[in-house]
Amino acid sequence: MPQFSVTAQSENPTKTSVEAREFEMTVDEPENAGGTNEGPNPLEYLISGQAGCLNATGHQVADDMGLDLDGIEIDITGEFDPAKFMGEATDERAGFQDVTVTIEADTDADDETLQQWAEQTEDRCPVTDNMQHSTPMDVSVTRL
Repeated sequence: MPQFSVTAQSENPTKTSVEAREFEMTVDEPENAGGTNEGPNPLEYLISGQAGCLNATGHQVADDMGLDLDGIEIDITGEFDPAKFMGEATDERAGFQDVTVTIEADTDADDETLQQWAEQTEDRCPVTDNMQHSTPMDVSVTRL
C-alpha cells in the first residue's frame, strides 16, 4: 500500500519548512495573524490539496467514463472559527466549520453524465474522503 510522508522544521512560531519528496514548501500565517506571510497557512494548504486531488481524480474519472474533459476550474472556501485555536472555551471544532467546493468542468457532456462524473469524482477523491470522514491518527511526542 503506498505511503506518503513529509518532514517539517519550525522556523519561528508561525513559519514551518516542509519537505515532501524533493519539494520544499513554506507554511506561514499572514502578517495580520502574527506571521511573516512567506507561504500559505495550514488551512490554505489543506484546501489546496483538496483542489489538486479533485483535479487529478476528476480527470481520472473522466478517462474511466470515456468523457471528453478539456479542463476543470475549482473554487474552495472554508469557514473557520479561530476560537478553539486561540484557547477560548467553545464547543466549536478547531477546524473548518464548513467547506464549499464549486467545480466548473469544460466538457460537452449532458447534465446527467456530468452529474455522474461529479458524484464519482467526489466519492473517489482521497483528500475529500479524508476531509469528510474521520481518519485514525496516532500523535506522539519526544524530546529533541
